[in-house]
Amino acid sequence: MQFSDELEFAHRGRKDVYEHVERHGTVDYETARRALNMEPTAFGHHVAILKRDGVIEQDDETLSVAFESESEERYADNDVEVTIRQAHNSDLTGLVGAIRSAIEDKTYIVAESIADIVDHENVLLRHNDLESRVFFVATVNGDVVGWVHLHAPEVEKLGHTAELTVGVLDEYRDHGIGSRLLERGLEWAREHDYEKVYNSVPSTNEAAIEFLETHGWETEAVRKNHYQIEGEYIDEVMMAVEL
Repeated sequence: MQFSDELEFAHRGRKDVYEHVERHGTVDYETARRALNMEPTAFGHHVAILKRDGVIEQDDETLSVAFESESEERYADNDVEVTIRQAHNSDLTGLVGAIRSAIEDKTYIVAESIADIVDHENVLLRHNDLESRVFFVATVNGDVVGWVHLHAPEVEKLGHTAELTVGVLDEYRDHGIGSRLLERGLEWAREHDYEKVYNSVPSTNEAAIEFLETHGWETEAVRKNHYQIEGEYIDEVMMAVEL
């Protein structure tokens, strides 16, 4: 299933199954059936149709939302071998840890909020009537060292825009990881017909501002004293790039 696919279900039972799986990320087959109070035959039929239509997938006894498979990118830089790919729910703990580690200086408020939301919901991927979100990760030896995140509200008037955050652990900067993650995120946005991607950072995060400017982003507005960080009022720099 692609994020551009509209959510339409021919049967209410199938909609209930999808919404339960989407809400919980990865669920045990039998636990989900009992939670929805469905008879085994009816539940099995709905799961079979959703699998046929590429909406959910089954791995042993677990169910999860099925998103379009994304190809992996692998490259090496100064003996650091990096893989960039779409994140899966199994990456959740490592991804949240990487975000929190990368923003220890409290200068990336949006990313901090995303880490809190994902940690609380225990779900990475979202595609429902209200929102869609996707992550791509950079891994080294299987461990998450960087991410790019895109979030898009399912609102018609904002349907052409998506919010992006990107970051890399300090120890793995200067290996081109941030640039490759950023391009992967923008490529995904183009493929899904978004026209504009935006991001907001505190004015004190000069490295992030310079990084985005280097990649063609422009400052659209500045909100004075929008953040209060450690007792100081800090401006918010609102940046965007047209696709």
